Amino acid sequence: MGVRAEATPNPNALKFTTDSLIFEGESSISVMPGDTSEHDIMNDLMKVNGVDNVFGYQNFITVNKAFDVEWDELQPKVIDVIEAYGY
Repeated sequence: MGVRAEATPNPNALKFTTDSLIFEGESSISVMPGDTSEHDIMNDLMKVNGVDNVFGYQNFITVNKAFDVEWDELQPKVIDVIEAYGY
């Protein structure tokens, strides 16, 4: 089914869900500006111009964008990163 983008109550955040498990275990992963993660996918998402922070749990990643960036530009770039990891 690939990656599905879903709206959240926050207009600056989209939830990207896959049919596969991205993160094992019961812990969530959050990466803020200036932070790095043990998960390369999260670090690569943070490198995308316009991404402010990311949050991941099991089969989804929520991406928060910078206020001056439009989802029309950012969403395909986020999906490309996620799909590059085979999701």
